Amino acid sequence: MKQSFIIGLKSLCITIILQCSISTATAKPFSDTTSYLQAINIKTGKLDTLLTVNYHIEAPNWHPDGYLIYNSYGKLYTFDVATKKIKQLNTGFAQSNNNDHGFSPDGKWLAISNADKNDPSPKPYKSIIYVLPIEGGTPRRVTDEVMSFWHGWSADGKTLAYCAERNGNYDVYSISVNGGKETRLTSTEGLDDGPDYSPDGKYIYFNSYRTGHMQIWRMKADGSDPEQLTFDENSNWFAHPSPDNNYIAYIAYTSDEKQQHLFGKNVKLCLMDLKTKKISDLTPVFYGGQGTINVPSWSKDSKQFAFVSYKVD
Repeated sequence: MKQSFIIGLKSLCITIILQCSISTATAKPFSDTTSYLQAINIKTGKLDTLLTVNYHIEAPNWHPDGYLIYNSYGKLYTFDVATKKIKQLNTGFAQSNNNDHGFSPDGKWLAISNADKNDPSPKPYKSIIYVLPIEGGTPRRVTDEVMSFWHGWSADGKTLAYCAERNGNYDVYSISVNGGKETRLTSTEGLDDGPDYSPDGKYIYFNSYRTGHMQIWRMKADGSDPEQLTFDENSNWFAHPSPDNNYIAYIAYTSDEKQQHLFGKNVKLCLMDLKTKKISDLTPVFYGGQGTINVPSWSKDSKQFAFVSYKVD
């Protein structure tokens, strides 16, 4: 389920964009796929299916104004929860967006990760981070180097956190929203991915393979004092803190997927109470993986969490 030139890391996000072949071990994400855009109430467990479509969609962000943005085949779309209306978002020249995108804290800007085939880098996949107005427009480039995949926006709106490949290793970096020099925040062997800032700006939550098993970690915003938060048999990815800073929600593969974040696997969403560190299952096991919750997906009131599940015929 991964490109031959990428050893597992960020694999299907690239596969979907380029529509390359995948192994028979998992189902194709763009052939006979039904996607279910869903929201789970973290207190009652009530699950609402907001949208069902017979094609592949990914990575819903929940804007403070109550609509969602998701990715499908390189383009971004808005979905009005009340009216069910879908509208393509104008992203200008950026038409090869992957599933790493999200809103600024004030809701006025959107960070995207777009593959630029004209970038002179010899790297086989050329994801670059850009920002553009939330209503759509021409993207402004932020990162100089490829491959860079956005994941988090600091509470003050000044800094972006992202996963980047540099010299063959994937680590967490930060950069000013205006661009410039990037700061490397992790330097362990293996994949560090999915950095998302806490609402108070104190921590960055991320997933790491540094122990030989993918688990959830957090560190200070400057990269210091890394702390492991999960210790189970699942492969845990993409921890997103709630706006009220009481919980993190993350996706757990029920099988050991090493450093791969694949589509077409048995997964569940988990919830950690940040005060007690108690973990509970937010959903039953379902068919998903890559594309389910790559991005911050909380509602503004911290009561609901959006995600995508799938069926493949």
